[in-house]
Amino acid sequence: MRKTIKGFSKLSKQEKIDWLVMTYFNNNESAQTILEQYWNADKKLQQLHDEFIENTITNYYLPFGVAPNFLINNKVYAIPMAIEESSVVAAASKAAKFWYDRGGFKTSVLSTEKIGQVHFMFHGDHNKLERFFEQIKPTLLSDTQSITKNMEKRGGGILNVELRNKTEHIDGYFQLHATFETLDAMGANFINSCLEQFADTLKREALSFTSFSEEERQIEVVMSILSNYVPNCIVRAEVSCRVDELTENANISADEFANKFIQAVAIAEVEPYRAVTHNKGIMNGIDAVVLATGNDFRAVEAGVHAYASRSGKYRSLTHAKIENGIFSFWIEIPLALGTVGGLTKLHPLVKLALEMLDEPSAKELMQIVAVAGLAQNFAALRSLTTTGIQEGHMKMHLMNILNQFGASNDEKTKLIDHFKTNTVSHSAVVEALENLRN
Repeated sequence: MRKTIKGFSKLSKQEKIDWLVMTYFNNNESAQTILEQYWNADKKLQQLHDEFIENTITNYYLPFGVAPNFLINNKVYAIPMAIEESSVVAAASKAAKFWYDRGGFKTSVLSTEKIGQVHFMFHGDHNKLERFFEQIKPTLLSDTQSITKNMEKRGGGILNVELRNKTEHIDGYFQLHATFETLDAMGANFINSCLEQFADTLKREALSFTSFSEEERQIEVVMSILSNYVPNCIVRAEVSCRVDELTENANISADEFANKFIQAVAIAEVEPYRAVTHNKGIMNGIDAVVLATGNDFRAVEAGVHAYASRSGKYRSLTHAKIENGIFSFWIEIPLALGTVGGLTKLHPLVKLALEMLDEPSAKELMQIVAVAGLAQNFAALRSLTTTGIQEGHMKMHLMNILNQFGASNDEKTKLIDHFKTNTVSHSAVVEALENLRN
């Protein structure tokens, strides 16, 4: 039975690795070799990576690719994408090229409001609590001045604070529900600092509010934390063209393609089993750009899927229609992103990605990311409604299968040529490789 270890975080990186190799890999030297081969030769750069998180033992690489030819609001972009899944970058690039010749993508930021909450328990007269809140609201704001002054100079800050009664859900549960504008910062640290000050002010002022009983003065703050659900931080991206311009596949007419495409979107709008996969494809594009630009893709994912469920049923994030002979396809999505703070000034590849995008503001980055999601969804639906998803995806996946079985460069060349005219599947590739070797 493996033993636990005390003080692991205090060990050096080499000592951590030695312990792991001994305890979990039976002193197998290949495990240590694999861990060490991903270290960066530049010791200063490696130290930077080591200090991003705790207990770092090595680096975990993802491919960093580029999808070129995106025309967004009449400006051309090459979009950086960090992702391991085959065909995502190729699909985005193909969609970008398709829409480049049809006017490109049009985008706009609809709102940029972010949210944080102080969750607290109060057992007493609700009317007195409301009077108390109205009395201390100016104090809540003034007590955060030292935190908000720099943000306010740039045009951001606290937008509003309100008291919300949640006692119908949990006995005694209330919130201070605050809204914020954080400009080019994602704003998590700023928002959380403001909320913690709100909590301190709330508890302090309650102790001296004369209308409260002794019990009512003992407000219990449960937690103070931002929300990753940002339904008022919304960006819209869209494409449109005449239906007769939807010609690229010789096997299907433009009218038939447009109608099948709209039916596919409509299915994802009403069928959750399809909507989840539909939206996952959108997030292939979004997450890849969010990750490449040093933003928090887990926060984005959580907020996006909550937004997809806001009607009470999980639905498609994209929509499509034909009106007066014009095909339109669009997305409205919540994206809380930043271009300052966090890893944006630390990670060399993040800095390069933002430079590639012409140092965008947070609003500009929201628009670029939304376009990546829309392009990804268009590419997926185009494949699904014409050739099927596997034809393109499996050809992109071919190289992974060949690498899995240690194919030589000569074998790769021959098999890539073979599968130009044959269906790619895992079993077909294995059989073809075995036949070649025999």
